[in-house]
Amino acid sequence: MSRINWNKAEIFASYGQFPQIPAGEANRAEVAFSGRSNVGKSSLINKLLNRRSLARVSSKPGKTITINFFTTGWLKSDSTPSPNGIYIVDLPGYGYAKTAKSEKERFGELTERYLKSGRAGLLVQLIDFRHPPTEDDLMMLDFMKQKEIPFVIALTKADKLRKKQREARREALKGELQFNDLEIIEFSAETGEGVLELRKFIEKSVILQDEQT
Repeated sequence: MSRINWNKAEIFASYGQFPQIPAGEANRAEVAFSGRSNVGKSSLINKLLNRRSLARVSSKPGKTITINFFTTGWLKSDSTPSPNGIYIVDLPGYGYAKTAKSEKERFGELTERYLKSGRAGLLVQLIDFRHPPTEDDLMMLDFMKQKEIPFVIALTKADKLRKKQREARREALKGELQFNDLEIIEFSAETGEGVLELRKFIEKSVILQDEQT
C-alpha cells in the first residue's frame, strides 16, 4: 500500500532566490523535478499529485522563475495520517531560446545552488521522448552523476509516439544518453502512463523519518 498520500498535496511556497529558502525539515524528504521549458513538467507534477492545476501550466515557456515547493500527505505504517510527508520541488525550466541571457544565468544559479545544497533525496529528470536529449539535458545528467545525486529519467509525452516510433527512440536513446544502467520511465500526462511506476520509484527512493515523531 502507498505510504504517500498522493491525493493530498498543497502548494507550500515559491522562492525566486536561493537564500530565501529556509532550511529543510528533518522529517521531510525532498524530491526535485527538472527539465527544459515546455517539456511537460507542470503537467507531470499535476498528474502525479492527481490535481489539475496545482502546478501552473504556462502557455509561455521560460516564464517559471521560481523554485516551487509542494507538500504531500504521508501515512504511518498503521495507515493513520502523519504530519510529515515529502516536498515535491519544481525547479525552473531551462533552455528556452527566447529567455534573456541574464535570466538564464539567474535560473541556472538558482537550480545549481539548490542541487549543490544536498537537499534533494531524488531528482526526476524530464526529457521529451519524441526528441534526442538536448545539450542542457545532457549537462544536467552529467552534473547529477558528478555530484552523486540519485535520479530517474521520465520520458514525457509518450502518448505522442506510435509503437514503431517508440521502439526507434528507445534504441536511439541508448547512444544519446551516454550513460549505462539508467532508471527510465515512459510517461504521459494525457493517458496516465507511468504515473504508478513513478510514484512507486519515488516511495522506494526517499527516506522518510516520520516514525521518529
